[in-house]
Amino acid sequence: MNTEKKFKKIIIISSPSGAGKTTICKFLLKKVKNVELSISYTTRHKRINEINAKDYYFVNNTKFFSLIKKNFFIESANVFKNYYGSPFSNINKAFKNNNHILFDIDWQGARKLRKHFPNNQIIDFFILPPNKKELKRRLEKRGRDNKKEILMRLSHAIKEINHHKDYKYVLINENIKETVNNLLNIINHNILISSIEYNVTKKLKFIK
Repeated sequence: MNTEKKFKKIIIISSPSGAGKTTICKFLLKKVKNVELSISYTTRHKRINEINAKDYYFVNNTKFFSLIKKNFFIESANVFKNYYGSPFSNINKAFKNNNHILFDIDWQGARKLRKHFPNNQIIDFFILPPNKKELKRRLEKRGRDNKKEILMRLSHAIKEINHHKDYKYVLINENIKETVNNLLNIINHNILISSIEYNVTKKLKFIK
C-alpha cells in the first residue's frame, strides 16, 4: 500500500439491530467529504424500498459461496441466518478515487477488517441504544419483524453489546443529530491528524 493510501481511513459503524447505525451512515455520507459506502453482498431478501447495488447486492446462497471460494470478500458473516460480505474491490475502488470508505457492519466484520489494516487507519464506532426498553421500542416501530423475531433480536443485541469494548469509540444514540455531530467531530479530527502526518512524510522524503 502506498503512502497516500495508508492515510485513507476505514470508518466502521457497528451496533445491534435498532440502535440506528444505518440511519447514521446515511447522514455521514452526506456530511463527510470524500467518503464512499462499502456496499455489502447479502443472501437475505430485498425489503420494500431497497435497491439492488445501492443498499446491498442481493444474491442467492450458491452465488455467495462461490464468491467466498474466489476470496472475493475481505469479511463475511452469518447474521440471523443470512450471509453478508464486503468485497475487497470496494476498498480498492474508494482508495483509487482518493476517498475514505465507510462500513456498516457488525462486530464480526469489524474484527476481520482490523486484521487487514493498521490500527491508525481504522476509525471504529460502536453505537449503543439508551437502554433495552428503548431498543425494543425502536424495533417494534420499524414494523419489520414479528414479536418472536423482535425477542430474538433483543437477545442477540445483548450478546453484540458485549463486544463494544473492541471499538475505539462507543456512543449512546439518544438523539440522532447529536450522535452524528459527535461522530463527525471524531472522524474529522482523525482525518486532520492523518493529513498532517501525510504532509510531513512527503516533506521528509523531499528533504532526503
